Amino acid sequence: MTDLLLTHGYFLSEDEHERKVMKPYPPLGLLYIAGYLKRAGMTVEVFDSTFAPRADLESRLATGPAGALGIYTNLTTRKSVLDIVRRAKASGWTVVLGGPESANYSAEYLQHGADVVVFGEGEETLKELLPALAARGPHRLHGVLGTAFTDDGGAVVTNLGRPQIKDLDALPWPDREAIDTARYVDVWREHHGKGSVNLITARGCPYRCNWCSHAVFGFTHRRRSVISCADELAHIVERYRPDQVWYADDVFTIHHRWLFDYAAELERRHLRIPFETISRADRMLKDDVVKTLADMGCWRIWIGAESGSQRILDAMQRGVTVEQVLHATRSAQQHGIHVGMFLMWGYDGETEADIDATIDLVRRAAPDVALTTVAYPIKGTGFFDRLGDRVGATKDWADATDRDYEVRGQRSRDFYREADRRLRQAIGR
Repeated sequence: MTDLLLTHGYFLSEDEHERKVMKPYPPLGLLYIAGYLKRAGMTVEVFDSTFAPRADLESRLATGPAGALGIYTNLTTRKSVLDIVRRAKASGWTVVLGGPESANYSAEYLQHGADVVVFGEGEETLKELLPALAARGPHRLHGVLGTAFTDDGGAVVTNLGRPQIKDLDALPWPDREAIDTARYVDVWREHHGKGSVNLITARGCPYRCNWCSHAVFGFTHRRRSVISCADELAHIVERYRPDQVWYADDVFTIHHRWLFDYAAELERRHLRIPFETISRADRMLKDDVVKTLADMGCWRIWIGAESGSQRILDAMQRGVTVEQVLHATRSAQQHGIHVGMFLMWGYDGETEADIDATIDLVRRAAPDVALTTVAYPIKGTGFFDRLGDRVGATKDWADATDRDYEVRGQRSRDFYREADRRLRQAIGR
């Protein structure tokens, strides 16, 4: 019998927008857990729902045998996850949830049928939790760090958090063989002319942007060794033959000495593959950093500009300046790196003058692509707390996401669509 069946709530067939974009990536978090538990001697199956019809997962849950089911949760999949929970419970499964969404709403998910919520990193917690479930059942998990559950009386019990894994090199690589990773590469190649694979070199982000969730890794930054990352990259290139990779770190250039050492190790191995990643403008101010990225094969860097108004950036606690964003963008482009810019409309207190300043920033910086979103409060963030009673629900919790909160005083979506139109006009698109 399988000790744990892992899955997630995302189905590409149900996402009309992503079917147009077609840039899916494997669920690295689940694959890390699968690799860790398998090394510990447990039997783990991963049902990757990305390319599957929902009926296939429903059939797997119905045919059993029922055991422990682990589901990854994020902000966009609440309704889907709750549907999976209902079906799993009807077939006798013990349901364990993990990820940032369920960490922020432990009590709600437990009230809607989940047996256990894991918060923080899942590897060590699940290694302890699965035997505890077998021995004690789901209502007597007192002392299992990093978990929340309901006791025999129906009260929610939240155990203490688990210390974070200090040595990331001690973890096995993601178990990419547990799913059809090659299919992701093929889909990318079919739709974009180049196959892509994702990997991470670090966990966490120490910065305090007050709209950003840190529900899983906290305000930490833990870096893998240069050798471990280079070994994994070499394996990916040999096994899957991608045309590029995506470094999914929160801030790839946060540690300059590590970046230089990593670049030197890849050069020593004659290992050069195009990649894209995310950084912060203030970690790209030195020319040798940007030049190193270019020499390594970085063809696009994403920068969280967020706003062209320094007043708004300061309110967000971004810790960057408008001039740093301009400098980083121009420096990257001078080194032949395309720049993608993330921008946010509607942050609390934003005026039309702030919107004008953002459009002016984009006009001056001329990024290769700019993506916008409208600010929404995620539970557990400083932004959510700052808004207080100005945040109101527009739907029942089970049918909503944090994007469905209504913020009193925020302008209409039509207003921000017009801002988008003006922004595209500013960069000639």
